[in-house]
Amino acid sequence: MTAISPLESIHKKGLFGDHQKKDETELLEISEIKNLIIVQLLQYKKSKIELKNIKINNLELPKENSTVVANNDTRILWSSPRTWLIISHEQNIFEEVNKNCTEDNFAITDISHSRAVIKIKGTKAREVLKKGCPLNINEIKKNYCAGTIFNGIAITIDCFDDRPDTFNLLSLRSFGESFYHHITDSSLEFGYIGK
Repeated sequence: MTAISPLESIHKKGLFGDHQKKDETELLEISEIKNLIIVQLLQYKKSKIELKNIKINNLELPKENSTVVANNDTRILWSSPRTWLIISHEQNIFEEVNKNCTEDNFAITDISHSRAVIKIKGTKAREVLKKGCPLNINEIKKNYCAGTIFNGIAITIDCFDDRPDTFNLLSLRSFGESFYHHITDSSLEFGYIGK
């Protein structure tokens, strides 16, 4: 069985919007992030295990609100109290989570195919997000995450970097196309490269 990415039929590569007479380094980059393993991890209230004893891909679970811990392959986002999103390119990450987080302490759900992930990168990325998101985007720093909405669509923002601004934006797969159109439409005035 071959997996079909959520934006397979609509993500276009090339130059779009107000890109004329601009250097490509000034333009936004918009791409779909594919082939990610996304695991939702929820610790049961009755669990007695200490989080400091849990490591996934050599990363501890973040304990502070809206924080992200990361290495080259894996990012762990604090989602809500006792709940995390583990996002990885490592194909065996689900097995590693199962090995380190026992079923009597955690609920482990593979949600990889239920999410569309859009990456937006560039000096105007924050301006795009401000157009449809009620968060104070200026306060978002590297390795910060938040659940919010963008033009009425529930999303998760993961600030991957702030030099230049790089955000991974996750939405439900069923809203992926609408969300993609909102992001690309909001990017036209700055010009963007579809990658």
